[in-house]
Amino acid sequence: MSSLGTSPPCAASQRIAAPWREALAARLADYVELTKPRIAVMVLVTVSVGFALAGDGRVDLVRLAHALVGIGLVAGGSSALNQWLERTTDARMPRTADRPLPSGRLAPAEVLCFGLAAAAAGIAWLLALVNVATAVLALATLGLYVLGYTPLKRATTLCTAVGAVPGALPPVLGWAAATGEAGGGAWLLFAILFLWQFPHFLAIAWLYREQYRRAGLRMLPGGEGGARVAGFLCVGYALALVPVSLLPAQQAVAGSAYALAALVLGAGYVAAAARFLFRESAETARGLLWASLVYLPVLLLTMTWDHFQLLK
Repeated sequence: MSSLGTSPPCAASQRIAAPWREALAARLADYVELTKPRIAVMVLVTVSVGFALAGDGRVDLVRLAHALVGIGLVAGGSSALNQWLERTTDARMPRTADRPLPSGRLAPAEVLCFGLAAAAAGIAWLLALVNVATAVLALATLGLYVLGYTPLKRATTLCTAVGAVPGALPPVLGWAAATGEAGGGAWLLFAILFLWQFPHFLAIAWLYREQYRRAGLRMLPGGEGGARVAGFLCVGYALALVPVSLLPAQQAVAGSAYALAALVLGAGYVAAAARFLFRESAETARGLLWASLVYLPVLLLTMTWDHFQLLK
């Protein structure tokens, strides 16, 4: 029997275990943060769209699940390796200074090992359980993002164009996972995502331009006049996106309902870009950013829905 004022052994054990559980949970949360989960979710959504559109109305859910696991591992590994390479510049910017590496919560060596292991596991998973084409495309996406886009951010404003390539490849990976090759429809999806990214990322670059400048990252074109050039680029890419977004309807990937949605969404995207061009401010830049975040998922979901309506 316990003496008065003495806790039972189980209660003492719980008090000892609680800090350990909290530390483990915090560490796991840091590893999850390394994978940039919001970006990973968007990647997997676009992979799923590419996979669904490649088929004839039947979706192999087992193969799709394997594709999502493998590509998710590669995406998470890519994000971790990106943060390992950018740990010094991340420490200079308030928006990234609290990430696991610059804050000191994780060590560079463990992040490097995690990133390499996750990416390697993802490639191996795709090779073993999906197909060679998807594994090769995933490896190319990893290389372009980590070895191309990431170091170029310190050297040239063309990094955005380079980074838009791996950013547009996920639906191509999904298409290849379903069919074993990247068909014409896959490259239509690639073109849409490629053009969509420029207003999206230039709005972000404008909002954080001072932080990027202090960190030595060249994200906006044109030096001191870069903001105005960015506005013209946003409008130009948003305008180019309108006819390109209509190509899936012309190629029978989707139908007239999708074409109407693409026109409406495209007009809204152009309007948000023009508003930013003519009145540059945090409000209009955020408005363009939100327009981009509405545009893409609504467009892709409408395309997928209309595709299956055509197959009925």
